Amino acid sequence: MRNMNQMMKQVKKMQQEMVKAQQELEQKEVTGTAGGGVVKVRMNGHKQLLGVEIAPEAVDPDDVEMLQDLITAAFNDAMKQVDELVAKGLGKFTGGLNIPGLF
Repeated sequence: MRNMNQMMKQVKKMQQEMVKAQQELEQKEVTGTAGGGVVKVRMNGHKQLLGVEIAPEAVDPDDVEMLQDLITAAFNDAMKQVDELVAKGLGKFTGGLNIPGLF
């Protein structure tokens, strides 16, 4: 029974550390870019979009499709960076396993 109590304490400590790591991720920001930086997308560690910057030279009314592609590429770049943050920050708890629904 003593081992069970010790194990429960360890699990509780790990849960607290995991909650703290998730809260820290929310405070972190990444910036995805495209087109050499003419389009920038800012996102936090919870994959919430914080802002989009578009340089005037990226706006061509005759080529809206290009701007759409740049925004998509910048967004995908930011998402990839957040995924790396999550893997780095929470990987120690999951042992490298990809647990669906965790983030």
